[in-house]
Amino acid sequence: MNAAKKIRPPVRTTFRHGDLRRALLQAGIELARAGGPQAVILREATRRAGVAPNAAYRHFSSHRDLLQAVRAASLASLALAIEAEIVRVRRRKSSPSEKARATLRAVGTGYLKFALAERGLFQTAFSTPDPVEDDVDVAKTGKSGLNPFELLSSALDLLVEAGVLPRERRPGAEYLAWSAVHGLAILIIEGPLNGASDKEIRSMSERVLLMVEKGL
Repeated sequence: MNAAKKIRPPVRTTFRHGDLRRALLQAGIELARAGGPQAVILREATRRAGVAPNAAYRHFSSHRDLLQAVRAASLASLALAIEAEIVRVRRRKSSPSEKARATLRAVGTGYLKFALAERGLFQTAFSTPDPVEDDVDVAKTGKSGLNPFELLSSALDLLVEAGVLPRERRPGAEYLAWSAVHGLAILIIEGPLNGASDKEIRSMSERVLLMVEKGL
């Protein structure tokens, strides 16, 4: 046997209805986690799932269909990471204004933590121009039923309710906050801050989040 020949997994034919789609999606997620959106290839997902390539087309008609499903799962994971930070800060007793400020910081903290811990999934979540702010697909939400953009919007609404953010300055605030935090994440992941130390990243993250809070 040629030692250089690749060993392929056995082709499975016993998937129940729905199982194959989940298997292909999970394979796509793992591909994205390791290599970002460019690594999400339908043929490779079928190979990892152990099925013939043609079997995938019953569930994903194209590479874009699989990528969109992986993107949705990535956005849901991001939402869950943000929600975990929000739950943590809300356990503390505080005034409405302190809780509102802490919630906004938690959204940014969860966003940055996920971006740095799951770089491939983070890049995949924003790999297409589809507007996440208008997308109500439940596949892209956390336990609250909100997607990442909606969690940010909710935090800003709390600032208004607590009297921290003037109501007249609320419109469009999502984009100001989002652009600052997302910009830092991209600079760290694939830009000139890629080689920054953990200490430098923590310091910059704290300063950006404070800048957003004070600047709105």
